[in-house]
Amino acid sequence: MSAVQQTDVPPIPARLLGGPTVLLEYGGLRLLTDPTFDEPGVYPLTEDFALVKTAPPRARAADLGPLDAVLLSHDQHPDNLDHSGRALLASVPVTFTTPASAGRVDGDARGLTEWESATLARPGGGTVTVTAVPAIHGPDGLGQQVMGDVTGFVLTADDLPSVYISGDNASLDAVRRIAERFGPVDTAVLFIGAVRAAQVGGELITLDSASAVEAARILGARRVVAAHMDSWEHFREGRDDVVEAFAAAGLAHLLQA
Repeated sequence: MSAVQQTDVPPIPARLLGGPTVLLEYGGLRLLTDPTFDEPGVYPLTEDFALVKTAPPRARAADLGPLDAVLLSHDQHPDNLDHSGRALLASVPVTFTTPASAGRVDGDARGLTEWESATLARPGGGTVTVTAVPAIHGPDGLGQQVMGDVTGFVLTADDLPSVYISGDNASLDAVRRIAERFGPVDTAVLFIGAVRAAQVGGELITLDSASAVEAARILGARRVVAAHMDSWEHFREGRDDVVEAFAAAGLAHLLQA
C-alpha cells in the first residue's frame, strides 16, 4: 500500500489512445500499456477466425515522444499488441511482460513472474517499482491453459499513490488477491470490453461493465480508467455500457472513460 494518502495528490495523468493502449505519467516516467497503433484491419488467428480492428489509434506512436517503458500484458493477441505496437518495442528502453511474451518480442523485454518486481530510476531521483500481478484471461482453471499467460501490473513509489493495470483479466478472485497486497489503490486501469470466447465455453475472458464495477469496489479505487472497450469488433461492451454501469452503482465520479 502506498504511504501517500490518496486525497493528497492530483490524479495520475492517463491518456486513453484506443483499445488497451494508455499513456501513464508516473513519477516523472512515461509508461505505455499494450501498444496498438495500426490502422483498421483484419488479423487472422486461425483458418476460420480473425480479429477485426475497426478504428484508428487516437495518436501515432511517433507522436508520443520518448517512452521510459512499456507494460505489456501479453503478446499473443493482436488486440493487445498489433504490428505497429510490436515494432515499437524495439525502440523503448524496456518492456515488462510475462516470461513467455518476453521470449517472443524484440528489444529489452523482461519477463516478470507473478508478484515479481523490478525498479525504474526516476529522473529526479528515487525509483518506481513495477510488480507483476495475477491476471487470468478467462474462467479460473481454463484462462491460462487456453488463452496463454497474461499479467497485470501495480506501480508504486514512496511518495506516490499506487496504480493497478489489470491487463486482460476476467477473474475477480485475482483482483481480491491483488487488493489484499496493495489495496486500496488510487488508480485502477481496467481492461473491459466483455469479451467472450468459444474456446472457453463462451465465458468472459475480460471484465464486463458489471465486473469492472465490482473490481473497483474490491480495490477501493479512487479512480478508474476504463480501457480495452473500443476499436475492435469483438468487444461486446463499449463506453456507454461502462458509464451506465458505474452510474447505476453510484460510482460515476470514479470513472475516466
